[in-house]
Amino acid sequence: MSQPLPEKAADTTAEHPWPVRLLSVKIAEYVERMSVLWVEGQVVQLNRRPGAGTAYLTLRDPDVDMSLSVAVRVTALDAMAAPLDAGARVVVQAKPEFWTTRGSLILDARQIRPVGVGELLARIEYLRRTLAAEGLFDEARKKPLPFLPRVVGLVCGRASAAEKDVVENARRRWPGVRFEIRPVAVQGVGAVSEVVEALRDLDADPLVDVVVIARGGGSVEDLLPFSNEALLRAVAAARTPVVSAIGHDVDTPLLDHVADRRASTPTDAAKLVVPDAAAEHRTVATARERARRAVLGRV
Repeated sequence: MSQPLPEKAADTTAEHPWPVRLLSVKIAEYVERMSVLWVEGQVVQLNRRPGAGTAYLTLRDPDVDMSLSVAVRVTALDAMAAPLDAGARVVVQAKPEFWTTRGSLILDARQIRPVGVGELLARIEYLRRTLAAEGLFDEARKKPLPFLPRVVGLVCGRASAAEKDVVENARRRWPGVRFEIRPVAVQGVGAVSEVVEALRDLDADPLVDVVVIARGGGSVEDLLPFSNEALLRAVAAARTPVVSAIGHDVDTPLLDHVADRRASTPTDAAKLVVPDAAAEHRTVATARERARRAVLGRV
């Protein structure tokens, strides 16, 4: 039987501290009341010792830097169709437990299943329908791009090919274009939070007239951050026009639908955000020639 709470349980001053054992027991009792649940995450560590009946792994949230320890029966691992490797996305049926001796929370897993590409695509499609019903994809809410931006904000991977493609092609078209570049993680843990923070930073800069979010191609799993609901809502809330330049022409993350313009590639984004100086010069030269001929004709 657990030890009863002190008479002044709410008083946690130095004069009335809780003993460690009492707090640990109370936490364990609270966790014990939690039901069995399904948890999804990415396996980042797997420790399976020969002959042991239990293996241990770390389950990390793919969007933020948070993780949980999991104890899983070896029989559950053996029941999987393919061996479990680090980096795999899985769903785990588990009961939370609090180990009072260590003061740590762990998930006691009963089943573990891989998350397939088909399931990921189904979830993206469900989110697409939800956001479409809210009107986040409507053309009426999308902002026009400026003809010649004072500064182009660029959110991209650190020293990435996407950054090079956007910057070099934009400067070929308009040599004087200025950039504010925010290098971020574009896949894996922290990608969503870093992209959102960079977007908000650029959106708050009064000189930035357009923001390009760019990365190269990749698998469905690699591009998942750009179909994340938190990122999509941040783009929809931005006051500055946003161009989505993710992957290749065949890649269609949900960011393409929420952004004000979609670029088929990072190179295409450069064509969208700045005019072609040579073409503009030709247009001006043609107009001047027509005006000259019109004046000569009148004379």
